Amino acid sequence: MNNKKVIVVLIGLIQLLNGLQQRAISRRMHAQTYQLAATVDVAKTVTEAKFTPALSHSYKDLKYNPVVSFGVGHESELKIFSNEKEIRNILGGKGANLGKMSALGLSVPPGFTLTTEVCAAYQTNDKKLSEEVWKSVLAAMSQLEKSVGRKFGDADAPLLVSVRSGAAISMPGMLDTVLNLGVNDNTVKGLSKQFGERFALDSYRRFLNMFGDVVMGIPHHHFENELKAIKLAAGVEEDSQLPAEKLKILVEKYKAVYEQHGKTFPQDPVEQLYESICAVFSSWGSDRAVMYRSAEGITGLLGTAVNVQAMVFGNMGPTSGTGVCFTRNPNTGEHLLYGEYLINAQGEDVVAGIRTPEPISTLKDALPEAYAELMRNVNILEAYYHDMQDIEFTIQEGKLYMLQTRSGKRAGQAAINIALDMLQEKLATVEQAIMMVKPEHIKQLLHPQFASVDSDDYKKAVVASGLAASPGAAVGKIVFSPEAAEASYAIGEPCILVREDTSPEDVGGMWASEGILTATGGYTSHASVVARGWGKPCVCGCGDLHIDYETQTAILFRKDGKSKKPVTLRAGDWISINGDNGEILVGKQILSPPNFKGSKSISSFMDLVDKTKKMRVLANADTPHDAEEARRNGAEGIGLTRTEHMFFAEDRINVVRRMILAKDQASRQQALDELLVYQRKDFQGILEAMDGLPVTVRLLDPPLHEFLPRLHSDDKVSLSATEMAADEAFAASMDMTIQEVQFAIQRLQEVNPMLGLRGCRLGIVIPELVEMQTRALAEAAIHNQCARGLCPRAEIMVPLIGSAAEFSHQAKLIRDTVKKVEQEFRQKEGGDVMCGANQLDIKVGTMIEVPRAALTAAEIVKAGAEFFSYGTNDLTQMTFGFSRDDSGSFLPQYLRDGILQRDPFHTIDEEAVGLLVVQSAKAGKAMANEMSNTHTFKAGVCGEHGGDPHSVRYFARNGLDYVSCSPFRVPLARLAAAQAVAQDLV
Repeated sequence: MNNKKVIVVLIGLIQLLNGLQQRAISRRMHAQTYQLAATVDVAKTVTEAKFTPALSHSYKDLKYNPVVSFGVGHESELKIFSNEKEIRNILGGKGANLGKMSALGLSVPPGFTLTTEVCAAYQTNDKKLSEEVWKSVLAAMSQLEKSVGRKFGDADAPLLVSVRSGAAISMPGMLDTVLNLGVNDNTVKGLSKQFGERFALDSYRRFLNMFGDVVMGIPHHHFENELKAIKLAAGVEEDSQLPAEKLKILVEKYKAVYEQHGKTFPQDPVEQLYESICAVFSSWGSDRAVMYRSAEGITGLLGTAVNVQAMVFGNMGPTSGTGVCFTRNPNTGEHLLYGEYLINAQGEDVVAGIRTPEPISTLKDALPEAYAELMRNVNILEAYYHDMQDIEFTIQEGKLYMLQTRSGKRAGQAAINIALDMLQEKLATVEQAIMMVKPEHIKQLLHPQFASVDSDDYKKAVVASGLAASPGAAVGKIVFSPEAAEASYAIGEPCILVREDTSPEDVGGMWASEGILTATGGYTSHASVVARGWGKPCVCGCGDLHIDYETQTAILFRKDGKSKKPVTLRAGDWISINGDNGEILVGKQILSPPNFKGSKSISSFMDLVDKTKKMRVLANADTPHDAEEARRNGAEGIGLTRTEHMFFAEDRINVVRRMILAKDQASRQQALDELLVYQRKDFQGILEAMDGLPVTVRLLDPPLHEFLPRLHSDDKVSLSATEMAADEAFAASMDMTIQEVQFAIQRLQEVNPMLGLRGCRLGIVIPELVEMQTRALAEAAIHNQCARGLCPRAEIMVPLIGSAAEFSHQAKLIRDTVKKVEQEFRQKEGGDVMCGANQLDIKVGTMIEVPRAALTAAEIVKAGAEFFSYGTNDLTQMTFGFSRDDSGSFLPQYLRDGILQRDPFHTIDEEAVGLLVVQSAKAGKAMANEMSNTHTFKAGVCGEHGGDPHSVRYFARNGLDYVSCSPFRVPLARLAAAQAVAQDLV
């Protein structure tokens, strides 16, 4: 039997046997993990503690128990939740997964979770815990004491715990953590007796540092400076080389740091616990967490859960350690364990990037038994979760403990490779494979790469290399601080953030930069994980990079090492980084566009997507080039061709202006006849590029004044000779005087042009414009069909209607013009049949952008509309009463204050705008059904929301027939449409 199938079967057996194993596991954890004698007194509990916190009034409306335990014997506590989503939303990702790993029989240190409901209530109750929540915490701590046979604050066998965050959606490094909680001047003695003085003091100094930084708000670098000074004095490079006597001095130095900042380190472990829980809850509202959620589009969560867990120790000597690993390579998808670890260390040492860790593959030789158990756990977790996992573990004196598992962040190509491999390995269904790939992964694959890494110019520019932490190519100017990166982004200047290492405080600058380069850190450091999640190229752990923040310089040594001549770079210098191979290059390297369809694996994955989705994906395209690009990206037609974009070309803008400013009908018709030639040629090209697929052309929509220039004489009292000559030349080209031009332009100005003479109103006032555009499309379709032997499928869309009467007026004009063109062709060719067709089939529909049109959808179908295309940009604008162009002055504040959860111009407002779309589409289809026109009537979306994955999923779930978006976003929309189907089947 296949090994993977064996694993799947074993999971079921493990769960069935779990009850029988509980006692054995409990004895093993008691004996091997905590190494206690059977005589330890656990009669006294934490409830006897003297510390009494300031508590709030009772929290109202808590639906669930505020505290949920995990570990051996607590598997049933997950059964109070109705489904997986509810478990994750209330316990957070970490709490949910700790409970599930326990249920699978993996070695998980016991603990308990304060729910996200408690976090939400904490934020609205003066940031205090309530009395009943605190009592639940103390009860859970007493239970934890009995479970592990240690007592919180005890001088002989003290219990230490970790306090960790855990939101429903992973936010790596953004929320706070406190380790080694419970150590003080008293308990450190008990730890020394049991595990040795060096271990005890190392745990104490770590806790002083982390508690001071996270809870007391003392900047980390003050502790780091003391650590550097004592290592220098001792003549050692690594923390683990400091002897006990030096650590004892360091502990006192750290206490002095508290005093220097006017703080007092609390010796009461219960006070430490309360303050740490509050600090983790408070970190939900920190600037870095808010910024990360904004960047990731994370909304609607209650907050973070808090996980309190018995500590296991990776800093107990050469047979202990800690590590982070991915079950597959997150950069390539290769099916090999990927990660790193440190011997005699704790978890923050790996993630923070302070020490450069060892590759996970060497753990097999260093601690073979722990490595073998880790590999068994990897297989169990992949089979259970049906996805690649990101695992945190600690090894205490040879014994492996699992501290966390979650879906691993991965690069775009890796995501597709992993999905296809797990499908082939029968670890995932088609639907699960589709759900593994996120929209951001597809975005990454649409990013540019370096033009040629084999060219001499490229090779000569390489000055150093580091770890290829996150793939892709990035080019920008060097900045050394997150503030400088954000400032660079604000002025549209690309930059590369160069740091010794990154921390959660740097996320604003990381988001603003094109790529990240660090001197320290490994594949699982903060910089690597965040960069990969955001699709930012990253090179880290570059040992040849030396940064001087004071002089704003970076010194690098050439990769080949021949000359060893340093290269000094300064802030503002151009630099390029290659996240695929870790190379760092001086100068501005050339980038080339991606080849989305060039990868066999991408094509295979997108084939699965297209077979799964039910909603069609079209593109917005205004030129033959755009149409060709859209078709390459998988578009099933053109849902929006904006004819006004064709008019702005240099060779035709003046013809448009002559049409607008014409003094009489004859002059206007002459200009329209010239425009007809341009329009017909454009339409021929687009119809050819989309041969056999629908092409929907929107008639001219914007106000006419947008096509007219602003004369120099409009702005200035006195003109230079050059400016006067330019104005006179323009007036002459219009066969007008300057005064006539000024008067005509002023006459076309409107107080509110977005609600003025535009859309169908323009076609009603100037019907010959509609006739010209319709004729151009009809003649282009006839040409492609008869002269080229192609299969054009042209459609005409009337913009901005508000009533059935407006549509009827324009539809009659369009259909009469099409008939006229047909008759002219038949007369010319001398027959009744047009190239094998009885008539030219051009569908006529409308763009629904006005709420009134949405509310009268049935009447518009009754008036002859053959399709609806929702212009959700204007529909959002008119429904909210927000000006798209001016909303930047208030929308950011709305989002910060929670008045709106999402920008409605980016993601569809489901409560009102989305409701208008869905209900009017249903009303239109119902009327089409009454008229026996159901099989041809369709409704879709062509606004900005047609390329937003969240919005696409909403439209797909609610029965829209298609979405149309920019050619670049077509693959994203295809994936989102498939995920709307797959999500219900996973």
